[in-house]
Amino acid sequence: MAKSFGYSLKDILRNIDKGDIQLPEFQRNWTWDDNRIQAILATLLQGYPMGAIMLLECGYSEISFKFRPIEGVSTANNDPQNLILDGQQRMTSIYCAAYSKNPVLTKTEKGKEIKRYYYLNLCKYEETNDAFESILSVPDNRQIRKNFNRDIELDLTTPELEYQNKMFPLNTLFENNNAWISDYKTYHTGLAKQCFQSDKSDEGQKHLDEVTNISYLERLVTNTQNYNLPVISLEKETPREAICKVFENVNTGGISLTVFELVTASFAMHNFNLREDWEICRQKIQGKQGTLDTDIMSSVNESDFLTAITLYTTYTSSKTTTCKKKDVLSLSFADYQKNKEKVLKGFDLACKFLLSQCIFREKDLPYTTQIIPLAVIFAVCGENVQMNPVKKDILEKWFWNVILGEMYGGPIETRFVNDVEDVINAIEGKESQNRTISNANFSAIRLLSLQTRQSAAYKGVMALIYLNQCQDLLTGDFMTISNCIEGGTDIHHIFPEKYCKEQNLPSKKWNSIINKTPLHFKTNRSLGGNRPSDYCNSLIDKEIPPECLMQRVESHLIDFDLLLSDDFDAFFISRARKLLELIEKAMRKKITDKDSEQTIQAYGTSLK
Repeated sequence: MAKSFGYSLKDILRNIDKGDIQLPEFQRNWTWDDNRIQAILATLLQGYPMGAIMLLECGYSEISFKFRPIEGVSTANNDPQNLILDGQQRMTSIYCAAYSKNPVLTKTEKGKEIKRYYYLNLCKYEETNDAFESILSVPDNRQIRKNFNRDIELDLTTPELEYQNKMFPLNTLFENNNAWISDYKTYHTGLAKQCFQSDKSDEGQKHLDEVTNISYLERLVTNTQNYNLPVISLEKETPREAICKVFENVNTGGISLTVFELVTASFAMHNFNLREDWEICRQKIQGKQGTLDTDIMSSVNESDFLTAITLYTTYTSSKTTTCKKKDVLSLSFADYQKNKEKVLKGFDLACKFLLSQCIFREKDLPYTTQIIPLAVIFAVCGENVQMNPVKKDILEKWFWNVILGEMYGGPIETRFVNDVEDVINAIEGKESQNRTISNANFSAIRLLSLQTRQSAAYKGVMALIYLNQCQDLLTGDFMTISNCIEGGTDIHHIFPEKYCKEQNLPSKKWNSIINKTPLHFKTNRSLGGNRPSDYCNSLIDKEIPPECLMQRVESHLIDFDLLLSDDFDAFFISRARKLLELIEKAMRKKITDKDSEQTIQAYGTSLK
């Protein structure tokens, strides 16, 4: 199936230039920057190994890949004999910098596009014998400038200036009977004659020495032209699964190939461009929801989509439900085409469900990964789940147990499978193990450690406060998707941070979720760092009736009287209890440690 042999790099570059060696269309684009190009050129000049490249023979009717020339090749107009499976970055860099006569379109480390020619600084090389230190990257006008681009520091715009500055253009490396070296000798021989005729023998001798000493460059060029590269060639009859496995294992460019790229390779044999199809699907999944432009589904990527289709395919077939990497790689093109639209519908229904649970934006989404099994559940069960109160309750119970029990924090493929099987069985009235729900728990002490939006439970509690129909303190608006997105709603302290620090309150308490709630941006600014009684009275002074303000405050599970009296400790215990009740309602189960010794020690009292 595979053959290994040494191959002349010069012949490989010639075949690339002719189009006999090209790339499969599904390969990534060339990405190497200026520094990496210089590094591979130095490796070549010093004769160091650069690793094998892998080719796939073309011509097998069972596998027909689209192909394209390597970057910088303009002469390829024939069908290739081989496709590069591994080694694209190295071969493209060497071809563009050391074989092509055009400037190399690359980029800096910071990603800025630049055009470059590459030179070997002969003076530097003679001094250091270090190719890497001696390689110079020059702009495409062949001038290096200084003093804000006003002065020319190095000019290589003519061959004579190259000879004068002892700068060898590396894009002549693979020329037969290197003309540059021959012309370099002629140039310095001519200058030597002029010097001797002008009675400048010392200077003339220096030019003759240049002609003699250039022999090291001749050896360098000869050695480079004789450079052999290890080549692994996969025979054209190699089966698709083996090719995909090869892609899974190669990582010589430093960036591992994704599952999506591997499946792209597999589907290419059907003359199908998975990248283009994913872009259409992505727009459907991540598109606008009605008239609102929410980014709630923006985290769904191409690998998530394939994982969901694999989950759906294996669940609805006679196979064992699974979605591990090897299973996604085994997804057949026929199953992809058959099930794609159903899964897309599942993602659409999943998005609507998330919005119904008051998760409005991507940054508020507790687990981006939970969208995958959620979409598959909807793909199987359909929109009837949202319309049937009993079925909806089953789905919501699972949904909140995953989030508040923080069940998706580790390896998740097995959890996906368990949840798809268990939730669908429960919705369809079949016996269900309910493994996630059975294992999910929430501890009363966890409220104290929910300090930032990094945790799923933190985001989940905030969504539950939205679900409780909280109102903005200043405007009285219910925090719907519309005014949350447009009003810039975010999570803010109830007892302001400035006030808490002035009162020397423990940060573990005042910075926990118990002292936080969603507020509009303008509302939070109007409250400032004042004590609660001051900002409450300030709101009342703005002609908000006290009974209206009380209703708005208590919609956030805050005791209005305790807030008005600036009693942080009593407020803190009161709100902790109410948040735990909210969590119990969402999980449909009791929190068992509200009066445990550990809880009493942490809060100073029981939360029961």
